[in-house]
Amino acid sequence: MNNHIQKDSPIIYKADTLAAEALGQDAAFDTEQWQRYIEQEIGFILPNVQRKWLVNAVSQTASSYGLTLIQLWKQLPINHELRQQLLDKVLIHESRFFRHQPSIEFVTECALQYQRRQPIDDSVGNNATSLANNSDDIRTNKLFRIWSVGCASGQETWSLAMSLASKQLTHYTILGTDVSEQALKKARLGQYEQKQQALVPPHCQQFIHPLCPISAIEKLSLSPVATKKTIENSARAHWQVMPTLKQHVRFALHNIIDKEPPTPHLQQMIVCQNMLLYFRKFDQRDILARLSEQCAVGGYIILAPGEALFWRPSNMRRIAHPQINAWQKISA
Repeated sequence: MNNHIQKDSPIIYKADTLAAEALGQDAAFDTEQWQRYIEQEIGFILPNVQRKWLVNAVSQTASSYGLTLIQLWKQLPINHELRQQLLDKVLIHESRFFRHQPSIEFVTECALQYQRRQPIDDSVGNNATSLANNSDDIRTNKLFRIWSVGCASGQETWSLAMSLASKQLTHYTILGTDVSEQALKKARLGQYEQKQQALVPPHCQQFIHPLCPISAIEKLSLSPVATKKTIENSARAHWQVMPTLKQHVRFALHNIIDKEPPTPHLQQMIVCQNMLLYFRKFDQRDILARLSEQCAVGGYIILAPGEALFWRPSNMRRIAHPQINAWQKISA
Protein backbone atom coordinates (compact mmCIF):
# COMPACT_ATOMS: atom_id res chain seq x y z
CA MET A 1 0.00 0.00 0.00
CA ASN A 2 1.18 3.51 -0.80
CA ASN A 3 0.87 5.40 2.47
CA HIS A 4 1.13 8.95 1.19
CA ILE A 5 -2.46 8.83 -0.11
CA GLN A 6 -5.24 8.42 2.41
CA LYS A 7 -8.88 7.65 1.61
CA ASP A 8 -11.23 10.52 2.42
CA SER A 9 -14.70 9.00 2.69
CA PRO A 10 -16.65 12.29 3.28
CA ILE A 11 -15.95 13.39 -0.29
CA ILE A 12 -17.17 10.22 -2.00
CA TYR A 13 -20.57 11.87 -2.53
CA LYS A 14 -18.87 14.28 -4.93
CA ALA A 15 -18.20 11.53 -7.45
CA ASP A 16 -21.37 12.07 -9.47
CA THR A 17 -20.74 15.83 -9.62
CA LEU A 18 -17.18 15.29 -10.81
CA ALA A 19 -18.37 12.78 -13.40
CA ALA A 20 -20.92 15.24 -14.72
CA GLU A 21 -18.29 17.98 -14.92
CA ALA A 22 -15.88 15.64 -16.69
CA LEU A 23 -18.53 14.70 -19.25
CA GLY A 24 -19.21 18.33 -19.94
CA GLN A 25 -15.59 19.33 -20.37
CA ASP A 26 -13.63 17.43 -22.99
CA ALA A 27 -10.45 19.11 -21.78
CA ALA A 28 -11.01 17.73 -18.28
CA PHE A 29 -11.56 14.16 -19.42
CA ASP A 30 -9.66 12.65 -22.31
CA THR A 31 -11.73 9.56 -23.08
CA GLU A 32 -9.24 8.10 -25.53
CA GLN A 33 -6.41 8.49 -23.04
CA TRP A 34 -8.29 6.51 -20.38
CA GLN A 35 -9.47 3.92 -22.91
CA ARG A 36 -5.85 3.35 -23.95
CA TYR A 37 -4.80 3.03 -20.31
CA ILE A 38 -7.42 0.35 -19.57
CA GLU A 39 -6.46 -1.55 -22.71
CA GLN A 40 -2.78 -1.34 -21.83
CA GLU A 41 -3.37 -2.64 -18.31
CA ILE A 42 -5.84 -5.47 -18.88
CA GLY A 43 -6.46 -5.63 -22.63
CA PHE A 44 -10.12 -4.66 -22.32
CA ILE A 45 -11.61 -2.55 -25.10
CA LEU A 46 -14.14 -0.06 -23.80
CA PRO A 47 -16.22 1.24 -26.74
CA ASN A 48 -17.34 4.85 -26.93
CA VAL A 49 -20.91 3.81 -26.07
CA GLN A 50 -19.62 3.00 -22.58
CA ARG A 51 -18.08 6.44 -22.18
CA LYS A 52 -20.31 7.40 -19.26
CA TRP A 53 -19.42 4.15 -17.48
CA LEU A 54 -15.72 4.93 -17.90
CA VAL A 55 -16.15 8.55 -16.78
CA ASN A 56 -17.99 7.44 -13.64
CA ALA A 57 -15.35 4.83 -12.79
CA VAL A 58 -12.47 7.28 -13.17
CA SER A 59 -14.24 10.14 -11.38
CA GLN A 60 -15.39 8.02 -8.45
CA THR A 61 -11.91 6.59 -7.98
CA ALA A 62 -10.40 10.08 -7.98
CA SER A 63 -12.97 11.49 -5.56
CA SER A 64 -12.67 8.58 -3.11
CA TYR A 65 -9.00 9.52 -2.67
CA GLY A 66 -9.52 13.28 -2.81
CA LEU A 67 -7.67 13.60 -6.11
CA THR A 68 -8.23 15.55 -9.28
CA LEU A 69 -8.24 13.61 -12.55
CA ILE A 70 -4.72 14.83 -13.32
CA GLN A 71 -3.48 13.79 -9.87
CA LEU A 72 -5.10 10.38 -10.31
CA TRP A 73 -3.37 9.92 -13.66
CA LYS A 74 0.03 10.71 -12.13
CA GLN A 75 -0.50 8.39 -9.15
CA LEU A 76 -1.63 5.29 -11.06
CA PRO A 77 1.87 4.11 -12.10
CA ILE A 78 3.17 4.22 -8.51
CA ASN A 79 0.13 3.27 -6.44
CA HIS A 80 -1.03 -0.33 -6.83
CA GLU A 81 -4.06 0.10 -4.54
CA LEU A 82 -5.30 3.05 -6.57
CA ARG A 83 -4.79 1.17 -9.85
CA GLN A 84 -6.67 -1.88 -8.53
CA GLN A 85 -9.59 0.23 -7.32
CA LEU A 86 -9.89 1.87 -10.73
CA LEU A 87 -9.87 -1.49 -12.50
CA ASP A 88 -12.48 -2.84 -10.05
CA LYS A 89 -14.78 0.07 -10.90
CA VAL A 90 -14.24 -0.17 -14.65
CA LEU A 91 -14.88 -3.90 -14.90
CA ILE A 92 -18.37 -5.35 -15.03
CA HIS A 93 -18.66 -7.99 -12.31
CA GLU A 94 -22.13 -9.27 -13.10
CA SER A 95 -22.66 -12.95 -13.77
CA ARG A 96 -25.30 -15.48 -12.89
CA PHE A 97 -25.61 -19.06 -11.75
CA PHE A 98 -25.87 -21.80 -14.38
CA ARG A 99 -25.63 -19.17 -17.11
CA HIS A 100 -25.16 -21.77 -19.86
CA GLN A 101 -26.52 -25.10 -18.70
CA PRO A 102 -25.32 -27.18 -21.70
CA SER A 103 -21.70 -26.18 -21.03
CA ILE A 104 -21.99 -27.10 -17.34
CA GLU A 105 -23.55 -30.44 -18.22
CA PHE A 106 -20.70 -31.12 -20.66
CA VAL A 107 -18.07 -30.36 -18.00
CA THR A 108 -19.86 -32.59 -15.50
CA GLU A 109 -20.09 -35.51 -17.91
CA CYS A 110 -16.38 -35.18 -18.78
CA ALA A 111 -15.51 -35.13 -15.08
CA LEU A 112 -17.56 -38.30 -14.54
CA GLN A 113 -15.81 -40.12 -17.37
CA TYR A 114 -12.41 -38.90 -16.19
CA GLN A 115 -12.93 -40.12 -12.61
CA ARG A 116 -14.12 -43.52 -13.82
CA ARG A 117 -10.86 -43.93 -15.74
CA GLN A 118 -8.62 -42.93 -12.82
CA PRO A 119 -7.53 -45.50 -10.22
CA ILE A 120 -8.01 -43.83 -6.84
CA ASP A 121 -5.65 -44.70 -4.01
CA ASP A 122 -7.94 -44.91 -0.97
CA SER A 123 -4.96 -45.15 1.33
CA VAL A 124 -4.48 -41.44 0.89
CA GLY A 125 -7.77 -40.87 2.67
CA ASN A 126 -10.60 -38.48 2.05
CA ASN A 127 -9.79 -35.96 4.74
CA ALA A 128 -10.77 -32.58 3.26
CA THR A 129 -8.02 -30.62 5.00
CA SER A 130 -5.38 -33.14 4.03
CA LEU A 131 -6.54 -33.08 0.43
CA ALA A 132 -6.53 -29.28 0.30
CA ASN A 133 -3.02 -29.02 1.78
CA ASN A 134 -1.38 -31.88 -0.09
CA SER A 135 -3.24 -32.30 -3.38
CA ASP A 136 -0.37 -30.80 -5.35
CA ASP A 137 2.01 -33.43 -3.98
CA ILE A 138 -0.21 -36.50 -4.11
CA ARG A 139 0.44 -38.03 -7.51
CA THR A 140 -1.85 -41.00 -6.92
CA ASN A 141 -4.89 -38.71 -6.77
CA LYS A 142 -5.61 -37.72 -10.35
CA LEU A 143 -7.67 -34.61 -9.79
CA PHE A 144 -9.95 -33.35 -12.55
CA ARG A 145 -8.75 -29.75 -12.87
CA ILE A 146 -11.06 -26.99 -14.06
CA TRP A 147 -10.12 -23.37 -14.69
CA SER A 148 -12.93 -20.82 -14.73
CA VAL A 149 -11.48 -17.79 -16.56
CA GLY A 150 -12.96 -14.37 -15.80
CA CYS A 151 -15.03 -15.79 -12.95
CA ALA A 152 -16.31 -12.37 -11.75
CA SER A 153 -18.16 -12.85 -8.44
CA GLY A 154 -17.89 -16.64 -8.61
CA GLN A 155 -21.29 -17.72 -9.91
CA GLU A 156 -19.88 -19.83 -12.74
CA THR A 157 -17.24 -21.39 -10.51
CA TRP A 158 -19.72 -22.36 -7.81
CA SER A 159 -22.19 -23.61 -10.45
CA LEU A 160 -19.55 -26.02 -11.69
CA ALA A 161 -18.78 -27.16 -8.15
CA MET A 162 -22.46 -27.75 -7.40
CA SER A 163 -22.97 -29.72 -10.60
CA LEU A 164 -19.97 -31.99 -9.98
CA ALA A 165 -20.92 -32.51 -6.34
CA SER A 166 -24.47 -33.47 -7.36
CA LYS A 167 -22.92 -36.45 -9.16
CA GLN A 168 -21.00 -37.45 -6.02
CA LEU A 169 -17.70 -36.46 -7.61
CA THR A 170 -14.95 -35.70 -5.10
CA HIS A 171 -11.61 -35.81 -6.91
CA TYR A 172 -11.73 -32.46 -8.63
CA THR A 173 -10.45 -28.94 -8.09
CA ILE A 174 -11.73 -25.70 -9.60
CA LEU A 175 -9.71 -22.51 -9.98
CA GLY A 176 -11.60 -19.26 -10.56
CA THR A 177 -9.56 -16.27 -11.75
CA ASP A 178 -10.37 -12.65 -12.40
CA VAL A 179 -8.58 -9.32 -12.67
CA SER A 180 -10.89 -7.69 -10.11
CA GLU A 181 -9.94 -8.12 -6.46
CA GLN A 182 -13.34 -6.74 -5.42
CA ALA A 183 -15.17 -9.44 -7.37
CA LEU A 184 -12.91 -12.16 -6.00
CA LYS A 185 -13.61 -11.14 -2.41
CA LYS A 186 -17.30 -11.77 -3.02
CA ALA A 187 -16.53 -15.02 -4.84
CA ARG A 188 -14.51 -16.33 -1.90
CA LEU A 189 -17.33 -15.52 0.53
CA GLY A 190 -19.78 -17.47 -1.60
CA GLN A 191 -22.69 -15.36 -0.35
CA TYR A 192 -25.42 -14.19 -2.72
CA GLU A 193 -28.73 -12.35 -2.92
CA GLN A 194 -32.04 -14.15 -2.73
CA LYS A 195 -32.96 -13.51 -6.37
CA GLN A 196 -29.99 -15.62 -7.53
CA GLN A 197 -31.16 -18.68 -5.62
CA ALA A 198 -33.93 -19.25 -8.15
CA LEU A 199 -31.27 -19.75 -10.84
CA VAL A 200 -29.87 -22.81 -9.05
CA PRO A 201 -31.60 -25.97 -10.37
CA PRO A 202 -33.48 -28.21 -7.90
CA HIS A 203 -30.83 -30.97 -7.88
CA CYS A 204 -28.21 -28.44 -6.72
CA GLN A 205 -30.27 -26.65 -4.07
CA GLN A 206 -28.81 -29.08 -1.52
CA PHE A 207 -25.48 -27.24 -1.78
CA ILE A 208 -26.76 -23.91 -0.51
CA HIS A 209 -28.10 -22.89 2.87
CA PRO A 210 -29.77 -19.79 4.33
CA LEU A 211 -27.56 -17.12 5.80
CA CYS A 212 -28.35 -15.19 8.94
CA PRO A 213 -27.47 -11.62 7.93
CA ILE A 214 -26.79 -10.31 11.44
CA SER A 215 -24.39 -13.06 12.50
CA ALA A 216 -22.66 -12.98 9.11
CA ILE A 217 -22.09 -9.24 9.28
CA GLU A 218 -20.81 -9.40 12.84
CA LYS A 219 -18.37 -12.16 11.93
CA LEU A 220 -17.22 -10.35 8.80
CA SER A 221 -16.75 -7.03 10.60
CA LEU A 222 -14.14 -8.68 12.82
CA SER A 223 -12.09 -9.75 9.83
CA PRO A 224 -8.98 -7.58 9.31
CA VAL A 225 -9.29 -7.90 5.50
CA ALA A 226 -13.00 -7.03 5.28
CA THR A 227 -13.82 -3.85 3.39
CA LYS A 228 -16.89 -1.65 3.69
CA LYS A 229 -18.05 -2.89 0.28
CA THR A 230 -17.65 -6.54 1.34
CA ILE A 231 -19.68 -5.95 4.50
CA GLU A 232 -22.41 -4.18 2.52
CA ASN A 233 -22.58 -7.12 0.09
CA SER A 234 -22.85 -9.53 3.01
CA ALA A 235 -25.71 -7.47 4.45
CA ARG A 236 -27.67 -8.05 1.23
CA ALA A 237 -26.81 -11.76 1.08
CA HIS A 238 -29.52 -14.28 1.95
CA TRP A 239 -27.72 -17.58 1.35
CA GLN A 240 -24.28 -19.05 0.79
CA VAL A 241 -22.70 -22.12 -0.75
CA MET A 242 -22.11 -25.08 1.54
CA PRO A 243 -18.66 -25.24 3.17
CA THR A 244 -18.19 -28.74 1.74
CA LEU A 245 -17.76 -27.22 -1.72
CA LYS A 246 -15.06 -24.81 -0.61
CA GLN A 247 -12.48 -27.55 -0.15
CA HIS A 248 -12.55 -28.06 -3.93
CA VAL A 249 -12.57 -24.41 -5.02
CA ARG A 250 -10.07 -21.58 -4.86
CA PHE A 251 -9.89 -18.13 -6.40
CA ALA A 252 -6.87 -16.15 -7.57
CA LEU A 253 -6.17 -12.70 -8.98
CA HIS A 254 -4.93 -13.11 -12.54
CA ASN A 255 -4.76 -10.99 -15.67
CA ILE A 256 -5.50 -13.14 -18.69
CA ILE A 257 -3.18 -11.10 -20.92
CA ASP A 258 -0.21 -11.97 -18.69
CA LYS A 259 2.06 -14.67 -20.06
CA GLU A 260 2.50 -16.19 -16.60
CA PRO A 261 -0.28 -18.74 -15.90
CA PRO A 262 -2.13 -18.71 -12.56
CA THR A 263 -1.12 -22.30 -11.81
CA PRO A 264 1.64 -24.67 -12.97
CA HIS A 265 -0.88 -27.48 -13.46
CA LEU A 266 -2.38 -28.38 -16.81
CA GLN A 267 -6.17 -28.35 -16.84
CA GLN A 268 -8.62 -30.99 -18.01
CA MET A 269 -11.21 -28.26 -18.58
CA ILE A 270 -10.88 -24.52 -19.22
CA VAL A 271 -14.10 -22.52 -19.28
CA CYS A 272 -13.75 -19.06 -20.82
CA GLN A 273 -17.14 -17.69 -21.80
CA ASN A 274 -18.34 -14.18 -22.74
CA MET A 275 -14.97 -12.60 -22.05
CA LEU A 276 -13.07 -12.64 -25.34
CA LEU A 277 -15.48 -10.16 -26.90
CA TYR A 278 -13.86 -7.41 -24.77
CA PHE A 279 -10.50 -7.93 -26.51
CA ARG A 280 -9.16 -7.12 -29.95
CA LYS A 281 -8.88 -10.08 -32.32
CA PHE A 282 -5.08 -10.30 -32.09
CA ASP A 283 -5.33 -10.33 -28.30
CA GLN A 284 -7.99 -13.03 -28.52
CA ARG A 285 -5.57 -15.17 -30.53
CA ASP A 286 -2.83 -14.72 -27.91
CA ILE A 287 -5.23 -15.52 -25.06
CA LEU A 288 -6.50 -18.65 -26.79
CA ALA A 289 -2.92 -19.77 -27.47
CA ARG A 290 -2.09 -19.41 -23.76
CA LEU A 291 -5.22 -21.29 -22.77
CA SER A 292 -4.25 -24.06 -25.17
CA GLU A 293 -0.83 -24.28 -23.51
CA GLN A 294 -2.51 -24.71 -20.12
CA CYS A 295 -4.87 -27.40 -21.40
CA ALA A 296 -3.82 -31.04 -20.95
CA VAL A 297 -3.81 -33.29 -24.01
CA GLY A 298 -7.30 -34.75 -24.17
CA GLY A 299 -8.69 -31.80 -22.20
CA TYR A 300 -11.15 -29.18 -23.39
CA ILE A 301 -11.55 -25.43 -23.78
CA ILE A 302 -15.15 -24.21 -23.67
CA LEU A 303 -16.04 -20.82 -25.14
CA ALA A 304 -19.39 -19.09 -25.40
CA PRO A 305 -21.52 -20.11 -28.40
CA GLY A 306 -20.51 -18.06 -31.43
CA GLU A 307 -17.31 -16.83 -29.77
CA ALA A 308 -13.91 -16.80 -31.56
CA LEU A 309 -15.20 -18.64 -34.62
CA PHE A 310 -12.05 -17.53 -36.47
CA TRP A 311 -9.86 -19.79 -34.30
CA ARG A 312 -8.29 -22.71 -36.17
CA PRO A 313 -5.49 -24.18 -33.99
CA SER A 314 -3.63 -27.17 -35.40
CA ASN A 315 -3.47 -28.96 -32.04
CA MET A 316 -7.17 -28.57 -31.19
CA ARG A 317 -10.31 -29.98 -32.77
CA ARG A 318 -13.77 -28.52 -32.41
CA ILE A 319 -16.34 -30.83 -30.81
CA ALA A 320 -19.44 -31.48 -32.89
CA HIS A 321 -22.11 -30.38 -30.42
CA PRO A 322 -25.33 -28.51 -31.24
CA GLN A 323 -25.31 -26.33 -28.11
CA ILE A 324 -21.76 -25.68 -26.96
CA ASN A 325 -18.56 -24.26 -28.41
CA ALA A 326 -15.95 -26.73 -27.20
CA TRP A 327 -12.44 -27.58 -28.40
CA GLN A 328 -10.43 -30.66 -27.47
CA LYS A 329 -6.64 -30.67 -27.37
CA ILE A 330 -5.41 -33.52 -29.54
CA SER A 331 -1.64 -32.94 -29.40
CA ALA A 332 0.92 -31.04 -27.38
